[in-house]
Amino acid sequence: MELERKLSHEENRPCLPQKKPSPFSSWPWQNLGIYKYLLYGPFVGTWLYSKFWEKTPQKESWCFHILILCALRGFVHQLWYSYGSMLFLTRNRLILQQGVDFKQIDSEWNWDNFIILQALMGSLAILKFPFLANNLPSWNAKGIFCCLLLHVAFSEPVYYWIHRLLHVHEFLFTHYHSLHHESKTTQSFTAGHATFMEHLMLGIIVGVPVLGTSFMGYGSVSLVYGYVLIFDFLRCMGHSNVEVFPHRLFEIFPILRFLLYTPTYHSLHHTEMDTNFCLFMPLFDTLWKTSNPKSWTLQKKISLAAGGGANAVIPEFVFLAHVVDIMHGLHAPFMIRSYNALPFKTLPFLVPLWPGVVMVMLVMWAKSKAFLISSYTIRSKLHQIWVVPRFGFQYFLPFATGGINNRIEEAILRADKLGVKVISLAALNKNESLNGGGTLFVKKHPNLRVSVVHGNTLTAAVILNEIPKDVAEVFLAGSTSKLGRAIALYLCRRKVRVLMLTQSTERFTRIQNEAKVEHQKYLVQVTKYQAAQNCKTWVCGKWTTPIEQRWAPPGTHFHQFVVPPIFEFRRDCTYGKLAAMKLPEDVEGLGSCEYTMERGVVHACHAGGVVHFLEGWTHHEVGALNVDQIDVVWNAALKHGLKPV
Repeated sequence: MELERKLSHEENRPCLPQKKPSPFSSWPWQNLGIYKYLLYGPFVGTWLYSKFWEKTPQKESWCFHILILCALRGFVHQLWYSYGSMLFLTRNRLILQQGVDFKQIDSEWNWDNFIILQALMGSLAILKFPFLANNLPSWNAKGIFCCLLLHVAFSEPVYYWIHRLLHVHEFLFTHYHSLHHESKTTQSFTAGHATFMEHLMLGIIVGVPVLGTSFMGYGSVSLVYGYVLIFDFLRCMGHSNVEVFPHRLFEIFPILRFLLYTPTYHSLHHTEMDTNFCLFMPLFDTLWKTSNPKSWTLQKKISLAAGGGANAVIPEFVFLAHVVDIMHGLHAPFMIRSYNALPFKTLPFLVPLWPGVVMVMLVMWAKSKAFLISSYTIRSKLHQIWVVPRFGFQYFLPFATGGINNRIEEAILRADKLGVKVISLAALNKNESLNGGGTLFVKKHPNLRVSVVHGNTLTAAVILNEIPKDVAEVFLAGSTSKLGRAIALYLCRRKVRVLMLTQSTERFTRIQNEAKVEHQKYLVQVTKYQAAQNCKTWVCGKWTTPIEQRWAPPGTHFHQFVVPPIFEFRRDCTYGKLAAMKLPEDVEGLGSCEYTMERGVVHACHAGGVVHFLEGWTHHEVGALNVDQIDVVWNAALKHGLKPV
């Protein structure tokens, strides 16, 4: 996946002069890409050989323990990332409100390099001192006290002074530590984002308490696992950007202020950088007078605000999305960050997770309301994405209609109560058969202050501007839908012959009568796909099967506004993507891809809501499309910096 990302974005990389890196600043395997994981190969091979071919595999069993420990360390970082990114749980506890953008995600892409490094360092220690791996008990209570003593006496002060030196010395900071501080909003993965030299020193700081305890004869298997995982747990907590401690805990037990740092405490080091250098214990900042005086007042402020929701920033625009299918549920921003930062596609390694997603789906179906999954800003205005916890196929179950509408209605009323200005509905949330394109909610609640927008006007504009100006004939499937009707009426004004596929003469006649008399002749009803066998411009607003696609002549281009997209069956034809637009260049904090869209690109209905908000329009955009507004909305989108894809 990493290799695919690098190849797909290679064209967009600027050609900058390469500076010679300082010694030990770059990783030895940084050019291996995804093949760096082959460095685990010797551990796997040694363990398998020891298990199946040797009679006394005591030493080599540590290869297995190292592999398990590496996997658990990655899992700890992933769990903290998932928790910190579950904005529906943590939005009131966020320390910095700014989201993580693609630049930071790319910079931190190889955050797990340190796990490989420390696995190699651990294996070298075992090869140098074989007795460390022999006959270690599963548990030794004395080892806990010994390891804790070494941590306090060695790891904490050594880390403090090395860390402080990296900041004080300009050369050391620039070449060995500034990389870690490039990340504006910290996450658990930021904890691993540092230079090779920095992690070499950190590896020693982690290793001394464990090795020292073993040298003293008090080592155990549980000590190795426990110390390393707790070390990672606390590092991830400090970088999580979520305050997890209640302030009263430190008021009841004041000594904890010297023994355990908080995420707020560590965040001040990243924002001000000349304070709070400790590893986990603020005691050492206190001893050497580098503790930030705002540390505990800010922690109390965030903790108090979290209880009443006062720390949350109210968005001015909300896009109400939905999950397309079960596998798409794994593309949520709080799942796998590297996966979510790329356009959605089903990958083999996700298949084993499918049963778990099904169980979550059943729970959400039973109870869950719409919840916040990500946010970004445009011109310093907060935009949020909420998701209705329903999967695509559920929208087509007759008995599920009432429940889905209730969830959408709850989201609209909540947005109205919060003071949101515009809420835009994603594809299936505005389905005509579900709620009449949002009309149901506007009629039921006539005094809504929030503008409900289906965004279809911009969707129609995007599709129409994709069709070449010299096209004389278009085949339109789904011609009597909201979008199909608007597209047909707009094209007939351009004197384009529109073959409208529909079995209902009544619906066709109704749409035809909306056109001016001189334009009505350009609208032609057809009832079979065979009628388009000589037309090379197809616009698909309904599912078109591979058999139906076979009637298109070679060289046909399929435009579409159907969810999910049609199968790209014909190799002698071309297929357009779902209508979409690229957000303005001043978008900040956007770090997730919207379904199959490229980075920074959103569906046209999403973009339509953004334009509605940026223009300051207060009317609802629901129900039938106003054909006269298509060019107005298109020009407004271009004016605000949105670009066609």
